[in-house]
Amino acid sequence: MELLDNEEGLSSNNVDEVKVTINTPLIGGLPDDISLLCLARVPRRYHSVMKAVSKRWRDLVSSKEWLHYRRKHKLDETWIYALCRDRLDQVCCYVLDPTSSRKSWKLIHGLPPHIVRRKGMGFEALGNKLFLLGGCGWSEDATDEVYAYNASLNSWVQTASLSTARCYFACEVMDEKLYAIGGIGSNSSDPHSWDTFDPCINGWTSHRDPNIVPEIEDSIVMDGKIYIRCGKSPVTPHVYAVVYEPSSGTWQHAEADMVSGWRGPAVVVDGILFVLDQSSGTRLMMWHKKTREWIPVGKLSPLRTRPPCQLVAVGKSIYIIGKELSTVVVDVGDIENMGRLMVGSSIPKLVSDYNVISCKCLSI
Repeated sequence: MELLDNEEGLSSNNVDEVKVTINTPLIGGLPDDISLLCLARVPRRYHSVMKAVSKRWRDLVSSKEWLHYRRKHKLDETWIYALCRDRLDQVCCYVLDPTSSRKSWKLIHGLPPHIVRRKGMGFEALGNKLFLLGGCGWSEDATDEVYAYNASLNSWVQTASLSTARCYFACEVMDEKLYAIGGIGSNSSDPHSWDTFDPCINGWTSHRDPNIVPEIEDSIVMDGKIYIRCGKSPVTPHVYAVVYEPSSGTWQHAEADMVSGWRGPAVVVDGILFVLDQSSGTRLMMWHKKTREWIPVGKLSPLRTRPPCQLVAVGKSIYIIGKELSTVVVDVGDIENMGRLMVGSSIPKLVSDYNVISCKCLSI
């Protein structure tokens, strides 16, 4: 371990010393591939401690190799990230480790201060990064700025800008690409457009379709397609949805029977669409594809869920996250066979008066 401890102090003029450092094993006496096999099994909550051991360990834990290895061998762990707005009307970001025995939300520091009052920002996870996109303010028009939070490095940086300035738009990930769709833009922006971000080229590509409308209310990815629930249009007085077909690259109107029950935040678990209807209490609904009907799964106490809520799924569990980050966990793993709701643990709310804007999951 002496070489590991001293590697920060090596002189760049001493070639022999540099070679020794480069070849220093991750764990003394073991080949690096065996060391990786061992280290990759350390729980995610200890990764920050591992980065303090040495520069080689820090670089490994922060690398794409580490992320790919853990995902390939199903060692990755999913944490939940919540974008909130506090009583001072400022945005903040919290993270929850569902496997932790303490089950508590923790504040993520370092959010760029000049964006904390923006509204209508997109919030999405791709790879090991969270993205905050666009947004606007009382004295600020829609912006094309994008900021990324690297969960491995615990840091925020500004990244490639959107092709179009957007505010109050849909944001989804599909096929390892990030989509920013519709919304309100500047006077020069096209509300019938969408942008796609490809991390391989670190750039955005702009597209257009007349079926996209500015009034975006919710979005999901299901069966390899993006669904967007829209507001009322000039043509129809009721809420409708559009669906993106990747094969044709076009947007079409979604089936009316499916859209009719989409009346709240939605999440997809194992290809099944669940919606939390908050119109009268809180009731979890499920879309049954074969019978083409909405089935009530169960009612939840509004005192526990604290609406308005957002939904995310980790495995076969739905996390219902409401005001003050109050959290209820619902197991839907065998819902089609059992036909009843399995409510799990509740996570205590925070003292502060937070409204949850959006929730996303990120796995490392």
